[in-house]
Amino acid sequence: MSAHRKISDRLVIATHNPGKLAEMRDLLAPYGVDAVSAGELGLSEPDETGTTFRANARIKAAAAAKASGQPAFADDSGLAVDALDGEPGIYSARWAGPDKDFRAAMNEVQTRLMKVGAKAPERRRAHFVSALCVAWPDGHIEEFEATVGGIVVWPPRGDKGFGYDPLFLPDGYTRTFGEMPSEEKHGLPPHGLGLSHRARAFVKLAAACLEPRKG
Repeated sequence: MSAHRKISDRLVIATHNPGKLAEMRDLLAPYGVDAVSAGELGLSEPDETGTTFRANARIKAAAAAKASGQPAFADDSGLAVDALDGEPGIYSARWAGPDKDFRAAMNEVQTRLMKVGAKAPERRRAHFVSALCVAWPDGHIEEFEATVGGIVVWPPRGDKGFGYDPLFLPDGYTRTFGEMPSEEKHGLPPHGLGLSHRARAFVKLAAACLEPRKG
């Protein structure tokens, strides 16, 4: 197996989602990586035709790397609810529609849970998944994936984070992701716990492909 390739000082973040962009920039900051988003570069969003989080992350990263001529970093993530057979899963963003109405998407999760009689916490198990991919213009790929388990609560709580965060209560905590400040949700050791799915995947990526900033 070949050695992991190190990320240099510049990286395109293949997202047009401002919440996801902010989290990724926070995660990259300790490594001195200059991050510019696909949106800022005017890159189009590729069709996410993959059937897994990993495949869709690869599609986005590879497209941004090819279009920009620079290494590109993509995340594909979503909420998988056990009682809904893993939905919304890779379609988490699509449930919010073209207007990115995640309140409507959270209502849909709750409606479907009620239809299957999932009222007790043990029937409302769910997990967030994050697949990270770094792609280089020459076709080299690095991939990492992680999850965090918890339950779906109702009503949604908190106005921090983005997406389904107000709906998700991680195991062992009394606050939803929507109630947690960013440093608690995805702060990395030694200052944070690396709690979120994206932070956990990023810890794996950092160990393989990044070097802490000196000085």
